[in-house]
Amino acid sequence: MYLRPERKGNPLLRWSLIVAIIVAAAGLYLVKQRPELVGQEPTPQVVETAEEHLRSGDAFSAQGDIDKALVEYERATEIDPESAAAYARWGKLLAIRRRYSEAVEKNKKAVQLDPGDAEGYALLAMALDWNGEYDEAIQAALRAIEIDPGYGEAYAYLAAAYADKDRYEEALENAQIAIQLDDGNYVAHFNFGCVLERMGNYSQAIAEYERATELAPNLGYLFIRLGKNFWALGNYEQALAQLQKAVEVDPKDPEGYDFLGFLYFGEGDYERALAFFQRAIEVDPQFANAYGHLGLTYYVQRQYEDAIHNFERAIELGAQSAEYYYELGWSHVFFEECEKAIPYFDAAVRLDPNARAAWEGLDYCEAQEEGD
Repeated sequence: MYLRPERKGNPLLRWSLIVAIIVAAAGLYLVKQRPELVGQEPTPQVVETAEEHLRSGDAFSAQGDIDKALVEYERATEIDPESAAAYARWGKLLAIRRRYSEAVEKNKKAVQLDPGDAEGYALLAMALDWNGEYDEAIQAALRAIEIDPGYGEAYAYLAAAYADKDRYEEALENAQIAIQLDDGNYVAHFNFGCVLERMGNYSQAIAEYERATELAPNLGYLFIRLGKNFWALGNYEQALAQLQKAVEVDPKDPEGYDFLGFLYFGEGDYERALAFFQRAIEVDPQFANAYGHLGLTYYVQRQYEDAIHNFERAIELGAQSAEYYYELGWSHVFFEECEKAIPYFDAAVRLDPNARAAWEGLDYCEAQEEGD
């Protein structure tokens, strides 16, 4: 048998290959990690800054893209936890999205970080006022004015807080100062409109709200207030037009859809009303009033089971409407469930001692018990 002799490899070639691989790997490392050593410019490193996110937030806010602005302001605080401006503007937009407690928290953080910033105190005043803390709002706005007597927005927020306390003379005085100091600022006109609306002067309020929308045409909540004032004057067509504009400008705000539904409800167009209330809930499943308005719509159509479900959900989410409570009570009555109805009638009269329908419900259930 013939055996072929084993061929021995060339050790020089083998070592040459190993050295070549090592040299190539070293070269790749230098190109990637130390390009300056091989005559190449290093790739610039992108560094996030809080200021960039703050500017982006301001830009999105001006465009009316509230949700994107919120993300930018939050990111700015993550990068720089000492950014008072980011917290203050974050808080303002949280208030616009009706997240009032969170808004107050962020604005309080802003003034803690920079107690000498008039903007921080002014926006704290706004958040406190919208959260129903009127006395505290007045104090915050006065502090902003003390820091900067020429800061128009501070007077605007002070005016709104005074109006909510029914201190109308002081409200009007400060609203007018805000306009004098900063006539080109939508905040001054919007808050003047709030004062006039609170006083029942809807026509003049409309004029101020219209000026606010001219100055800030991308903010949907301005059109909502405008629409509500047209509705208060009985101008249904204009109210509808302004609310349609509101949802066009800010499709992520459930209040616009909800009030559109309320307009159709008032006209007896329950099918459209239900569609808009449901759309509001799709946009924000935590928006209590839309559930309450769904409940009302089902109630007037005698769909009491659906009414009960939606009234209960509205109350769970914090809605405080005597009407929701007593109509929930009556919905149970129609199912002969007075034992379930009575607590809701009681809650309604606690909220509104003049709620006649609630008293009638209590009388009815009491009579039923006596009859049994």
